[in-house]
Amino acid sequence: MRLKVERVEEYLSSVYKAPVKVSRVVPLSGEGLADLKGFGYGVPYFIEFSVGGEVKRVVLETMRPEGFGHDHFSDRAAVLLWQHSAFNKLPKHVRSVDVGAFASDGETLRSLGDCCEFFILTEYVGDSLLYHYDLDRIKETGDLTGLDEERCVALSDYLVGIHSVKKEAPRLYFRRIRDLVGHGECVFGLTDSYPSGLEYVDEKFFVDLEKMCVEWRWRLKRKAHRLSQVHGDFHPWNVMFRQGLDFIVLDRSRGEWGEPADDVTAMTINYIFYSLQAFGGMEDGPFLRLFLLFWRNYLDRSGDEEILSVVQPFYAWRSLVVASPLWYPNLSVDVRKKIFRFARKVLKAKKFDYEDVESYLK
Repeated sequence: MRLKVERVEEYLSSVYKAPVKVSRVVPLSGEGLADLKGFGYGVPYFIEFSVGGEVKRVVLETMRPEGFGHDHFSDRAAVLLWQHSAFNKLPKHVRSVDVGAFASDGETLRSLGDCCEFFILTEYVGDSLLYHYDLDRIKETGDLTGLDEERCVALSDYLVGIHSVKKEAPRLYFRRIRDLVGHGECVFGLTDSYPSGLEYVDEKFFVDLEKMCVEWRWRLKRKAHRLSQVHGDFHPWNVMFRQGLDFIVLDRSRGEWGEPADDVTAMTINYIFYSLQAFGGMEDGPFLRLFLLFWRNYLDRSGDEEILSVVQPFYAWRSLVVASPLWYPNLSVDVRKKIFRFARKVLKAKKFDYEDVESYLK
């Protein structure tokens, strides 16, 4: 990264609403530096400048990206945004002047100090239908078309393709597995979202499930070689088909890199979910056909047999999602109980037998 003094002056001028002249920049971790060519993440810089006839001194600091939940730039942004909002509320705390960001050119600094909320703007996808409409139709009619099978394979192929891109970053893999258990959108967050007093599940079930997931976290930590490019929330409400096999994906979540089992379970749990609603099980029918088609194609194309020893806690998490009274308030008690049974029995299996998925529901 190259950070020029004139860029610092432009930024500070925007913050102080007046022309700024920088007189000195010194890294706090070493002796004086004539320029900022060596600027790096996590190194604080003392900056002295004049504005309106007054000399001021500030410290510009970034965060190191390695580990401790700071792996993504959004993680670091969250910490720094919070610090800016909180420092000045505590008596005797050093004051925060602003919070900012570097532009993609690596030189320009931009102020975010007066921001209170963020948003994203995306392209509109017209003439497309979410994939769940296909599954809704199959549930209503019981009929499976050739196009349904081709789309299932296309989705499986897509995951094979993106998962083929690997990354060597063991601590990031640890983070993603830790998030699977402890993240607010994952296992612990989902168990917390269930209200008390439900007739079909008690607190002991959640306690036991959480314990098993923690044990799985320690098993999966040994598999950091599996870190791959992922979508992170690959389910039928995040896939839109145009015509035929042409589709687009939406709402990538929780990080660019992760465990392939995340994506595979996010989609295939829905074939189980729909089959339970339509037929009460997975012994036969169109959804079993799609489930097996997806799995067989993925394993044949990827060669990733190891995934069968990894999917268990991911299926447990996704089971908590589809059984949720918050997300699916109209499910029958019987369907919810079978989903919970699936989660518990999958967590007890050392290797997932996708060919006999019905055995996890009985």
